Amino acid sequence: MPIPRLTTVCLAHRVIARDIYEFRLQKPEGFSFKAGQFVLFDVPRIDDPMDIQTRAFSIASAPSEPDLLFVAKMKEGGRASTWIMQSLRQGTPVAVQGPFGAFTLHAENTKNIAMIATGTGIAPFRSQLVDLATQQDARRIDLLFGVRTEQDLFWVKELENLSAEYPQCSLHVTVSAPTSDWKGHRGRVQMVAHQAIPDIASRQVYVCGNPQMTLELKQMCLEQWGMDRNDVHVEGYI
Repeated sequence: MPIPRLTTVCLAHRVIARDIYEFRLQKPEGFSFKAGQFVLFDVPRIDDPMDIQTRAFSIASAPSEPDLLFVAKMKEGGRASTWIMQSLRQGTPVAVQGPFGAFTLHAENTKNIAMIATGTGIAPFRSQLVDLATQQDARRIDLLFGVRTEQDLFWVKELENLSAEYPQCSLHVTVSAPTSDWKGHRGRVQMVAHQAIPDIASRQVYVCGNPQMTLELKQMCLEQWGMDRNDVHVEGYI
């Protein structure tokens, strides 16, 4: 059965960190999804609105929330980046198709959870954490969030508040090129993961971010830590 294409509207649009935009869409009537899934946006060229290509964005809001939340990193000359910066505004009509994807949590797996993200790869994990908190899931969850500099951080306060309200969850933030003022973890997520989550090898691990990072962490999980392949889930993006 084909996935329907839906038309909705942008409700909010703002810069939240260096080269990072957050935007919300009105949730189409009857639209449902699982935390961790994504949708395809119809993205027109600025100089030729009839030239449309699709781009994938993970849904950052939980299924129980009223709107659809997304986050995107701007890339110079990128089709979606140009559209988000120059055309997308409150009230802009947006065509989407979905949901798609299998980067969802496995309820039947009772092992504790480790979530590892870089940059906007945090999006599906925000959805999943809010969803788990709503369900009062008893599994322990550690989220490791990595960026290059402090200027690249976003949603940290919200994630800290969520962790405070949801005692099974702990947030760990690492910066790979920090200033001398940075007080948190230092280094790439690959190097910090075992330090932040010492029992990571006994958990189910979900990783989202740039493809090189996800590949390296998958190899570490399977080859260095000897994890079961069924407990390792990765989603890379470009």
